[in-house]
Amino acid sequence: MSHAMKLEGPFAIEEAGGRAALCGRLRVEAPVVFLPGLRLRVEGAGAAAADSRDTHYLGWLPRGSYRVRAFLPGSLGAGAHRFSLEAVHREAMADAAAAKLEGAFTLAGPAAAPAEGLAWSFETVAPGVAIENLSWKRGHEDWFFRHFDHAAATVVSYMLADSPKLRGRILDVGCGDGITALGVALRTGCEELVAIDPFRGFDRLPEILRANHLPADAIPKRVKYLGEDANFLPFADDSFDVVISWAAVEHFAGGYLQALREMKRVLRPGGLLFIHPGLYYCNAGHHLAEYSTEPFFHLRKSREEIRAIVFGAKPRYEDRAGETPTPAQHWQWFNELNPITVTRFEQELRALEFEPWRVAIRTEGLVEYTPETLAYPMQDLATNELYVSCVNRKRPKP
Repeated sequence: MSHAMKLEGPFAIEEAGGRAALCGRLRVEAPVVFLPGLRLRVEGAGAAAADSRDTHYLGWLPRGSYRVRAFLPGSLGAGAHRFSLEAVHREAMADAAAAKLEGAFTLAGPAAAPAEGLAWSFETVAPGVAIENLSWKRGHEDWFFRHFDHAAATVVSYMLADSPKLRGRILDVGCGDGITALGVALRTGCEELVAIDPFRGFDRLPEILRANHLPADAIPKRVKYLGEDANFLPFADDSFDVVISWAAVEHFAGGYLQALREMKRVLRPGGLLFIHPGLYYCNAGHHLAEYSTEPFFHLRKSREEIRAIVFGAKPRYEDRAGETPTPAQHWQWFNELNPITVTRFEQELRALEFEPWRVAIRTEGLVEYTPETLAYPMQDLATNELYVSCVNRKRPKP
């Protein structure tokens, strides 16, 4: 992606909000650039204060032109200055140079008040999509953000520590609509990412991308979506460097141990596994929050009562990138859920010689027991989410 971005000159000084700003345009040539960034250095009177040692990153930008303003710091005095502006983006989890522009400008007086530091602003040039409408500006209430931006960053950086193995071959097991898999691929610059799901929710991905201001060609050729079953992975032994599975194993019909064995088989010795299982006994473990907000109602009520809620209540549909499952589908999914607990899941991973590397647990602030929930362990009720990364300690074949 060496031609992913261009700096379109001339960059010139303008007055904006009582401050001097170096203004010009950034052109994104690729369908999407993940984590684009700018850094600026100015040489001249008071120049040291205008050295942006840290790159200013944005979440991602689709193809188009953007007006850029670098508001110069107040410590930059009057006189002639030279500047060097560099555009970079995150490729294979490291800065990749995309474009560089050098020039000169003259200030008649201080660039700003003494306390003002270097600051940036970006504005889309028509007919492009306003930056405010992109998912990383919308935040956690947005389904696309939670899966494309947040989940991908959680997997790649938080749980897998930007491992060099992510630059190799990645398998996503139970990819659903494929949004997270795409976010991982764009964030890592991996050699290849194969995402599987027998229900083929990813067939809607081009439609989802359009709705979120990304073109269909934002899906690189190195990303492949297949309608395969996790229990019978059609891949050779030791063929992937990383296997990931986000909020999927609780939905594997008939259990998930065979799928874990398959993940181990195709994962290379020393390869990395990331897995985020849904925990059945937590407050949201039923996956039926659209039908009831009563705490732990799936543990407190009979199956007949739960069924009556699902088919009798008017669902408060959450944003699912345009998907609206029927009550019958929700009821089927509820009945297929695997009752995963933290303790048992850890034992199962260790039995398969997955060596724990990183773990993160999110807990309930307070659990109030009722007569119906007294039999359940504290840890199971209080643990909302489990994120696990493991190293595949694989015995060599004889």
